[in-house]
Amino acid sequence: MLGANFRKKWSGLVVIVLVLFALAQAQTGKKPIGYDVYDSWKSIQGTKLSGDGRWLVYSLAPGEGDPELVVLDLQSGKESRFPRGREAVISADDRFVVYTIVPPKAEVDKAKKEKKKPEEQPKNGLGIINLQTGQQVSIDRVKNFKLAEDSGKFVAYLLEPPLPKEAAKDQPKKEEEKKEPEKKESEAKPAEKKEPEQKAGEKKEEKKPEKKKEPGTELVIRNLETNETISVQEVSEYTWSRNGRYLAYAVSSKKPEDDGAFILDPSSGKTVALLKGQGHYVKLAFDERGQQLAFLSDRDSYQEKASPYKLYLWQEKMAAAVEMVGPKTTALPPGYSPSENREPSFSRDGSLLFFGYAPVPEPAPEDAPEPVKVDIWSWTDPELQPMQRVRAEEEKKKNFLAVCHLTTKDKKIVRLASDDLPEIRLSDDSQKALGSNPLPYRQLVSWDRSYSDYYLVDIKTGARTKILEKFPSSVSFSPVGNYLVYYDDQTDAWFTYRLADGRRFDLTSGLGVNFFREEWDTPSEPPAYGLAGWTENDASVLIYDRYDLWEIKPDGSSARVLTGKYGRENKVNFRYLRLDPEEKAISLKKPLILLGTNEITKASGFFRLEVGKSDQPEKLVYIDKLLGGLQKAKKAEKYVFTIQTFEEFPDLWVSGSEFKDLKKVSQANPQQAEYIWGQAELITYLNADGKELQAVLIKPENFDPKQKYPLMVYIYERLSDQLHRYYAPGPGTNINFTRYVSNGYVILMPDIVYEVGYPGLSSLKCVVPAVETVVRMGFIDPRRIGIQGHSWGGYQITYLITRTNIFAACEAGAAVSNMVSAYGGIRWGTGMSRAFQYEKTQSRIGTPPWERALQFIENSPIFWVERVQTPYLTIHNDEDDAVPWYQGIEFFSAMRRLGKPAWMFVFNGEKHGLRQRENQKYWTIHLDEFFDHYLKGAPQPEWMKKGVTYLERGKRDVSLLFQPKTEEGKK
Repeated sequence: MLGANFRKKWSGLVVIVLVLFALAQAQTGKKPIGYDVYDSWKSIQGTKLSGDGRWLVYSLAPGEGDPELVVLDLQSGKESRFPRGREAVISADDRFVVYTIVPPKAEVDKAKKEKKKPEEQPKNGLGIINLQTGQQVSIDRVKNFKLAEDSGKFVAYLLEPPLPKEAAKDQPKKEEEKKEPEKKESEAKPAEKKEPEQKAGEKKEEKKPEKKKEPGTELVIRNLETNETISVQEVSEYTWSRNGRYLAYAVSSKKPEDDGAFILDPSSGKTVALLKGQGHYVKLAFDERGQQLAFLSDRDSYQEKASPYKLYLWQEKMAAAVEMVGPKTTALPPGYSPSENREPSFSRDGSLLFFGYAPVPEPAPEDAPEPVKVDIWSWTDPELQPMQRVRAEEEKKKNFLAVCHLTTKDKKIVRLASDDLPEIRLSDDSQKALGSNPLPYRQLVSWDRSYSDYYLVDIKTGARTKILEKFPSSVSFSPVGNYLVYYDDQTDAWFTYRLADGRRFDLTSGLGVNFFREEWDTPSEPPAYGLAGWTENDASVLIYDRYDLWEIKPDGSSARVLTGKYGRENKVNFRYLRLDPEEKAISLKKPLILLGTNEITKASGFFRLEVGKSDQPEKLVYIDKLLGGLQKAKKAEKYVFTIQTFEEFPDLWVSGSEFKDLKKVSQANPQQAEYIWGQAELITYLNADGKELQAVLIKPENFDPKQKYPLMVYIYERLSDQLHRYYAPGPGTNINFTRYVSNGYVILMPDIVYEVGYPGLSSLKCVVPAVETVVRMGFIDPRRIGIQGHSWGGYQITYLITRTNIFAACEAGAAVSNMVSAYGGIRWGTGMSRAFQYEKTQSRIGTPPWERALQFIENSPIFWVERVQTPYLTIHNDEDDAVPWYQGIEFFSAMRRLGKPAWMFVFNGEKHGLRQRENQKYWTIHLDEFFDHYLKGAPQPEWMKKGVTYLERGKRDVSLLFQPKTEEGKK
């Protein structure tokens, strides 16, 4: 056992090590990472490649501060940058980039500090870049923008409401900041202003209490080529047809007679009023060809206390929209109407219109007393009260799917879903429907898993045919809709169901390999590796085993391994990369691009598989790094992807189809060259049961094997697959690996495997031997070993310190300490009981506590807390939505009762992990001070010596530590 005074024995050694570290730093000319670089470290976000493969667009976003948009011409190499740009979209014709301009962070912070109202705070703007000319235009105060999916001619954007006091003054500035004075918004003629001939007094005479209805704001439709604009006032929502021919919009006006739904042809400026009159107009939706529009409105009942919606349809040759479904439609149950909480949708061929229907809401009685604030729990409740609370809004919006057959004479309406079959999934062409009913099994979610009964539902009649009962896995249609496919974990096999005759086919039982996850080690049944997809015309289905890709006929009549023996023989996991987001089926006539990852070495790469031409994949690029994020230009053989390692930021690379001309085209963090980094490697070790496992070991780049380093252990489950992951410097809930290794720590991340019923002991059998393996290498000081983890990692650490004293200090965040009380706890984020975790998933006991009480106790650190001799730090926030924070209180209180050193941080209002950056910074400083004190001999900070009183909590200002150093400060 290690006593609290052990540091005196090696304080001199610590000084020597620090001196040697400083000398090594001087020799390399690099400096250790400090907090001052955290906010400036950048990430790459929103990468887009133009359809012609010429333009690459992405945002560079610092940890804290203003982003910038980067536009790179891959032909010329010219790069342009635009301040505060993000969320860029490239127009369908590859000629324009449209993006959001966020307000300066300094202005946002200032407004928040001054407690300005939300409407007075800085707002987003809009940027438009002409890729041919390089000209950029900016528009202030823009809520959102939309481009048509297949057209690059126009952009539509909705403006924020003008500031109350400055509306008149700001109006001229509403348009662009740069140039083009001849194209001001005020000069454009509003298209619908020629329309308001409708009589203004239509509903004005009804003097009923006015309902609250938010007025819309100005919508601008801009021709990207000519910069000409059309302006429409008081728009609440809008949508483009896919081809860009039409823009549909809804008006919510302060003048009731101006409310309505409209269609605009921006090329001609012609507007058609589809429906007008006071009310809400919502959920506008075009069909695939842009020739039909559906929407919902409560115009006809707006003045009533309960305002049911009606479904309206417009077709291209119509002068106005027509009512399709309303509360009096006989096909709906009495008291039901179309639901405003589901957007209508059309089948691909436009013949079917799908919509939701729900009970007409009943108005609350005006004289009803305030409800008593009480939850009444019943053992018969299908869902626990906390889950009902979490899902309350979802329950209010619940609706059921119905379909209108537009090509029938009577526009037949068929109800597909209902109270006893609430969920419907449509085939890709929307001509077939699959219903699922989880209602009989809702209680089981608390301690088992989700189940459903599955039914085929006839689109024409609504008739149902049950095909699966109490089934736990997902079921999906083939692209053409001839088959259903599903994995049955009771038989460990994939099955298809042929809709034509109801026959089922076992696809995989006789193939001699496992299609379930072979290394699964929780009490639940192992899931499948998954589907790659279907081939054209439902000819075959592509299924993964652990390594390879299989093609199997849907009736099970034949099967072949498309990747040959390459995957299994080389321990490479092959997975198909879907590079066309609109792909419905996989064509075997074209080469397939696969991602290959070696499960032993963690090397990865891209492979090409030409079915029929080769019996194994062709290696295109395969390196000892992590490749990912592959995108392909829609109309060109140009690819963009990332490459990363622990040392190498995942910058962007481009290549042609052969991947022989790899070219790095971004450099997000060139400043990294100034800092000491680390190098990650794989090691193997034997756990206490003699099983060979892997671990990631990270050493400083100026590593000297003759030195003795402090070791920081980080645990969760299997972490060796993270070998090549890059960790940017920054604050968070866990230690920042990069900062630690840069400042003289060695880091170990061991894989952990589990025996069901003994999760704590399993972690002990893996973690301790992994640590001992590294200590035997000779460069670790065995008296300076720390361990850190969060959530499941935190639990294991809390257990470990009741069984071993090898750690000089530990931090165990959001840790379960008492499995008995945690079993009956609630995951407040979902409202679910935590019982399922212990019986079926991560917590790995396999039974309820009354069946194996001793195992629950044995695996609960609280019952063994008197053995702890390791200084203990934890973070457990009071709104933790996964692990109840009383788990942290239980263990801390026991440590305090026993007079053992322990500290607990509770961030008010934070969830399971820290989300607010200021809190991340505050915690990071204290976490690092804790470990630096115990593992590097740094002075004990005041908060550890004396604690922090409630009245003084949070007053410590750590912000100065994160400010960039000036040149004078650096000296």
